[in-house]
Amino acid sequence: MSLKNAYLETAAQAVALLDAPEVAASWKKTSALAQWTVGGLAGHLAYQIFSVDPALEAPASEQEPIPVLEHYARAVWIDAPLDGEISSGIRAKGEGISSEGVRLLVERVNAALDQQRTDLEEVHGDWVVFMPQTGWALSLDDFLVTRMVELTVHMDDLAVSVGLSAPDLPGAALDAVVALLTGLAVRRHGQAALLRALTRAERAPAAINVF
Repeated sequence: MSLKNAYLETAAQAVALLDAPEVAASWKKTSALAQWTVGGLAGHLAYQIFSVDPALEAPASEQEPIPVLEHYARAVWIDAPLDGEISSGIRAKGEGISSEGVRLLVERVNAALDQQRTDLEEVHGDWVVFMPQTGWALSLDDFLVTRMVELTVHMDDLAVSVGLSAPDLPGAALDAVVALLTGLAVRRHGQAALLRALTRAERAPAAINVF
């Protein structure tokens, strides 16, 4: 399975979760994430799909793409404080996207995904995506992996918030997400910490979290 198809299948799982009656019933309630409502978290999840539209609508960038691990090394939001400007802005954007209500949000995200199914057939994985919010570019394949990571993390957040189980990822999506998270964990905690966490419970570190 290509990364494009892996992304499309993962995004379809996110849409199905957004459309779950448990999400609508808990829309204004507090989510499992501090300072997020369920609706705001749903909006943030939907944004991960909406964010693919500009990448497909704009011409391929002529800028040299950076490696995906470098993308995360430069990302300022990873260690941003919960009450800081960056985190507050991300929450506000999610709330703004969800302010139209669950039904219209699901309709919009379904329409976006339908169009992406067509648009992604017309581009190759080495298509270069410039991200104006960061000032650098990624290959389309790497960009889609970042979207799958976001979708995976926030599907789990949303599912836990409303008492559901997070969906199992398609195999190709799981492989790509785990590979990227493993690379980030090694960079953040070192090889020994990761290997011990996976193989030696008696010497495992307390955490090997990436974000």
